[in-house]
Amino acid sequence: MAESGKVPEALMERPDVARGLENLPVSVWPSGAGPEPFQYTPDHVAGPGADIDPSQITFPGCICLKTPCLPGTCSCLRREKNYDDNLCLRDIGSGAKCAEPVFECNALCRCSDHCRNRVVQRGLHFHLQVFKTDHKGWGLRTLDFIPKGRFVCEYAGEVLGVSEVQRRIQLQTIHDSNYIIAIREHVYNGQVIETFVDPAYIGNIGRFLNHSCEPNLLMIPVRIDSMVPKLALFAAKDILPGEELSYDYSGRFLNPADSEDKERLDNEKLRKSCYCGAKSCAAFLPYDSSLYCPLEKPNTREEGKV
Repeated sequence: MAESGKVPEALMERPDVARGLENLPVSVWPSGAGPEPFQYTPDHVAGPGADIDPSQITFPGCICLKTPCLPGTCSCLRREKNYDDNLCLRDIGSGAKCAEPVFECNALCRCSDHCRNRVVQRGLHFHLQVFKTDHKGWGLRTLDFIPKGRFVCEYAGEVLGVSEVQRRIQLQTIHDSNYIIAIREHVYNGQVIETFVDPAYIGNIGRFLNHSCEPNLLMIPVRIDSMVPKLALFAAKDILPGEELSYDYSGRFLNPADSEDKERLDNEKLRKSCYCGAKSCAAFLPYDSSLYCPLEKPNTREEGKV
């Protein structure tokens, strides 16, 4: 890597994995190689069993036409600002106990496109690259310096119902990659909002993010046009050019290790090994036992963790 902190130009001139659908091209390394084909989408799409079409606009817009969107006056900002003046996510420090909800201004809002409460919806702002790793298949890295708190990319794909999730997981073998992520948000009255996303067949560059027990990205549900959240990944620390991007598949904030998840799977399949290389590596990838329940009993599964 050059002393200037920039990735050599030879690594940057590669075909665009995003096929022109992102703000910036996403290159591939090494030359002549590439991941298996998949349908690219920068946004969620409705998949089998989805209760809500993620493309529908169901939220009302704010009326901040002549004044900036600020807490107390903007209906999209009910507590405090989501981002600071540098477009960095607020409260991203390690002292935070949970991820606070984020609502951005949407398509029906009267504020301008330059509103500071429009960050995730603006798409990629840093050059990223899909690359072949030594032990983890394909990965994703940055070619630019990314300051702590900045939005990096989404984890987008098919939004599924739980029965379809269980069906797809039941068909997997120990050799198959599992892209399905389960997001569970605990709301004030004890209810749990579940969102299941699978970018295996239809997805974006987020599908190439590998797990790390000491990740440099943090996943936050961000709502813009509807209750279907965008799974936005923010820099948990300053990230240097050439550094692989990763997040904790278990959810990072809300998930201490579960002793039962260190055992074998119910169907006798061994857990997959983790190759993140972190000092605190748990040796195995996170595992959501609730998604492996029999299909005939979808309503009796115990609640899993993100």
